[in-house]
Amino acid sequence: MLVAFVGMVGFAVVLARLTLEPSAASEALTHSNFTPGDSIGGYLEQPAFRDTVKQLGGNVLLGVPFGLLLPVVLPRARGLVRVGVATALTMALVELAQGAFVTGRTFDIDDVILNTAGALLGYLVLGRRLGRAVHPRRHHWWHRFTQRDPADV
Repeated sequence: MLVAFVGMVGFAVVLARLTLEPSAASEALTHSNFTPGDSIGGYLEQPAFRDTVKQLGGNVLLGVPFGLLLPVVLPRARGLVRVGVATALTMALVELAQGAFVTGRTFDIDDVILNTAGALLGYLVLGRRLGRAVHPRRHHWWHRFTQRDPADV
């Protein structure tokens, strides 16, 4: 649990460093995107494949730690929908902060979508197992009526 918490704090520092650092050189090139798919389509249409992979893949990878660490740090956040909602809300706040306070950065809904997809991927691949390993399922009184006896199968 402590390792996951330290990992989450470390991830928050890296996230802040990557997303909230000013970029005065790109200020003239930036524009906000509130239409899902616009930025993704723009990257896929450009001839520089390396930049496309870096931008799209980087945003997906940026979300993966949420899917891995959130179920371990916050057991009530376990579940595909909960991880997705928590990640989408967190990344939307990061994007809003970028657009409002950081020079050369703007809000991009596609970044939120890609980050959330990464978190869901991380949760499905390993986060679910990690969460259950650290926080086993609780056994409620009604489980004795709903669970089958292994001898009956």
